[in-house]
Amino acid sequence: MPLHLTTEQAALWAQFQAETGIQAPPRGVDAFGDSPEMMDELLALVLSRTKQATASLALWFVDDPLGLPKPGDLWLITDGRGAPACVTRTTRVDVMPIHQVDADFAWVEGEGDRSYAYWITEHRKFWRREAAREGFEYSDDLDVVCERFELVWTPRAV
Repeated sequence: MPLHLTTEQAALWAQFQAETGIQAPPRGVDAFGDSPEMMDELLALVLSRTKQATASLALWFVDDPLGLPKPGDLWLITDGRGAPACVTRTTRVDVMPIHQVDADFAWVEGEGDRSYAYWITEHRKFWRREAAREGFEYSDDLDVVCERFELVWTPRAV
């Protein structure tokens, strides 16, 4: 199933392709977080290259025809309003139970004070909100997709 981009997203992707010579389509369009404020805050961390990883529950990829993310995947990242802001490339993907995520990954994810204690506390809050919204039971035994990425492109200021 082909990815459908908004007019604004398609224009930014075309600019990315023209400036980089990369002709691949995006794996997807995504934002980090579950509120416009969180999305903007986490985008700022991506743009500063502080945030270089993300953790998603594996169950969110069960119905994805592309399966789990893989190294080389390009993502169009948006802000809290859905406006396209940058392009990232997946560099590494590890799948493990939440309770096996380590301090190194928490540091690379770049949120808060970058400690494991902050990471697990905030991610549990986030995933429990998602569990309540989506109707599943949260557990630290759920598999998490630990995806590392690099910021590969941001649009030039106009």
